[in-house]
Amino acid sequence: MASALFLTERDAEYDDNKPKVKGRIITTLPKAKEVRPLVEKCITVARRGVAAEEAADKFAAGADRGTDAWKSWRKSDKWREWNAAVAPAVAARRRCLQLLGDKQAVLVLFDEVAPRFTDRPGGYTRILKLAKPRLGDAGDRAILEFVGVRDRVVQRSVRPTFEGEGDSKQGSSKKEPAGAAS
Repeated sequence: MASALFLTERDAEYDDNKPKVKGRIITTLPKAKEVRPLVEKCITVARRGVAAEEAADKFAAGADRGTDAWKSWRKSDKWREWNAAVAPAVAARRRCLQLLGDKQAVLVLFDEVAPRFTDRPGGYTRILKLAKPRLGDAGDRAILEFVGVRDRVVQRSVRPTFEGEGDSKQGSSKKEPAGAAS
């Protein structure tokens, strides 16, 4: 189910079974509560892997594979530095593959989902309980989705101003109490 959540983020334009909404699955409430820690852990591991890949990019070869420049880079100390820097990223990919069991889901996780949450320390998913139970067995349904895509922004409404209201407010602020007029 965790890999199914990640696969909803892929580009499924020509897929027969493309998701209705990206980054969201509807399931039962207990299943959503059970799979949420696994999804959060995978995203955390992938975030660290993406950071290691970015750190390794400064040591990467500037030439295409198989060229003479690439072969000389491969024998230099820069390759050893790149290899040491990219090792945590490879380990992170392997760990996520072990947890998810789907190569396509791991690719989507590292390419699309993890870079979105680089600045967020945790809490990558939310569970929303649906009011309507599942037909057939009346099981509680819930939405498991990624945070940050469809977040509601709380906005305070601005008090409307009417023509001439600014003048009357100045006069009304110096208004005398009703009992003091006599």
